[in-house]
Amino acid sequence: MKLTSNKLWIFQDDDINTDVIFPGRYTYDPLTPEQMATHAMEDYNPNFAKEVSEGDIIIAGNNFGAGSSREQAVTCLKAAGVSCIIAKSFARIYYRNAINEALPLVISPECSNLILNKKDEYQNEQITVDFDNGLIKTKDSEFKFPKLDEQALKIFQAGGLVNYTKERLKEKI
Repeated sequence: MKLTSNKLWIFQDDDINTDVIFPGRYTYDPLTPEQMATHAMEDYNPNFAKEVSEGDIIIAGNNFGAGSSREQAVTCLKAAGVSCIIAKSFARIYYRNAINEALPLVISPECSNLILNKKDEYQNEQITVDFDNGLIKTKDSEFKFPKLDEQALKIFQAGGLVNYTKERLKEKI
């Protein structure tokens, strides 16, 4: 699997939590993923949901997705068109929820540091994330990252944990 960014969204802060990614005030509203997408990151960047598009990649600092275990914080970004998030680190439950929803996350402190430190220079640049080879390519650098394990790849290929589970159950019938 290989992704090339449409646009980079560069979020400088550490500890961007799930309440900021998907505002808590909408948590108990019965929203579709598309409706959730209209509220993605609205407390962090009010223009994000209006301007994000299919294939965009988020670059972030440490502990992206801290806070609660709400899956909406992953679902809203995926439904908004975010194809990947690259960060220095992720909250553990957010990382697992992203695998379950088939939203690729990449831990790359080196890549994140480069782009965060040169935000103006990279704002309109494309990057490529090659999951098969564990490689991120920017305009002037390459960064290695650990490849997804076989089980996570199967979940991604199925489109998420629910679809993966349905496929597995069909095999047993």
